[in-house]
Amino acid sequence: MGAEKKSVFAKIAAFFTVRGMMKGKSTLGEVPTTKDAYTNFFKVAWPSAIESLLVGLVGSVDTMMVGTLGEGAIAAVGITNQPKFILLALIFSLNVGVTAVVSRRKGQNDREGANRVLRVCILLSGLISMTTSALGFLFAKPILLFAGAQQDYLVDAEIYFRILVVSLFFTALNLTINAAQRGVGKTKISMRTNVIANVVNLIFNYLLINGVGFFPKLGVAGAAIATCLGAMAACAISFLTLLQKNGYLSFFYKCSWKITRTIIAPVFKVSSSAFVEQVFMRIGFLLYAVIVARLGTTPYATHLICMNIISLSFCFGDGFGIAASALVGQNLGAKRPDLSMLYGKVGQRIAFLVSTVLFFIFIFGRTFLITLFSREPEIIALGAQIMIIVAFSTHAQSSQVVLSGCLRGAGDTRFVALVSILSIALIRPSLTWLLCFPLGMGLIGAWVTLIIDQFLRFICSYMRFNSGKWQKISL
Repeated sequence: MGAEKKSVFAKIAAFFTVRGMMKGKSTLGEVPTTKDAYTNFFKVAWPSAIESLLVGLVGSVDTMMVGTLGEGAIAAVGITNQPKFILLALIFSLNVGVTAVVSRRKGQNDREGANRVLRVCILLSGLISMTTSALGFLFAKPILLFAGAQQDYLVDAEIYFRILVVSLFFTALNLTINAAQRGVGKTKISMRTNVIANVVNLIFNYLLINGVGFFPKLGVAGAAIATCLGAMAACAISFLTLLQKNGYLSFFYKCSWKITRTIIAPVFKVSSSAFVEQVFMRIGFLLYAVIVARLGTTPYATHLICMNIISLSFCFGDGFGIAASALVGQNLGAKRPDLSMLYGKVGQRIAFLVSTVLFFIFIFGRTFLITLFSREPEIIALGAQIMIIVAFSTHAQSSQVVLSGCLRGAGDTRFVALVSILSIALIRPSLTWLLCFPLGMGLIGAWVTLIIDQFLRFICSYMRFNSGKWQKISL
């Protein structure tokens, strides 16, 4: 029995070593030790992970602050999330291409190519965001009604959304610059800009939501203004990083701003599939939110609170996924697909460990976590039930985010798009409606659907990553 236990522990330990991860895989050169592999990954990953975590925490604190105004205010702010992401869909898809191509150029030691990609995409990002901001401002009310906004909080939601879309221009430019910086491995830059921006956001949330000193009490409008100021601060800091003469990406590096086919074609090759993914993913998320919003203000407020909490597990996975994407792209550019595979697996192992910790936090701290957002007994009771489902979704969620990041970094966005269309745009909304209404499961049914969606995407991404087909994509 003792030898058997030792054998099990040995297999578990081997699962986390480079030898275990590369077993049965051919190598094309020197492979780092287990310590070096994790160290190299952490150098790129920890700023992105901390950044994502802080952004998630700030979003949660933001909801807590708005929550002092009541469940209607939580719903008014929360209903704008999916419309905002739909307006940013083109930017998100463009930035997937930016990270993939810039990281590939970095691996090829093509500094001019990386800088030209960044400059062209800054121009495109600015034009796209100005257009979508104008559309969002003009059609705010019909957009929110379509998103499922209820009459008891529609006015507040419209005020919040109109102010919010003004910030999209600054948000888009910040995201594009940071996407390029991540591609060259400069993840600390993105972390710093977002930390400062979120501090600005929280300070003005405190001053403007309930009114402090000579600052007026603006409610949800104050929260929107604070978000705008944070976005402006992030954009300004991002541009300052490009004014450093010794930076790999720098405005001082002499190269053209001209939009040419050779520069934009590789970006569009990746971004076109990413855009399809974004469109269907956002449609799926929007339909999901619309269905949940139809359950009523209290269930919807509970849903938004639980989404804020589950975002913490997504934050870690997102941070590791960003690192994996950059390392996969750089090593493919350096003609080392074996190391791309290795770093993808390292990211997945780390995500698994973090998810295990979060699992126990969500299980044992579920009631306490809900009370941080609301003191309503009905919300606390329902939210505590939802948190059990949240706990069991963490491993699948974080792993699929990391693996999808690897595939995007390799330029395999077409496969990721197909999985998103199937799971998010088709299965999630249809199954949510079935469980919530005909089967009468209410909000519980919506979250059962979410965990099914997460496991489906994990299985598909895992199989694709292990197939190695993404290693043959050229950019």
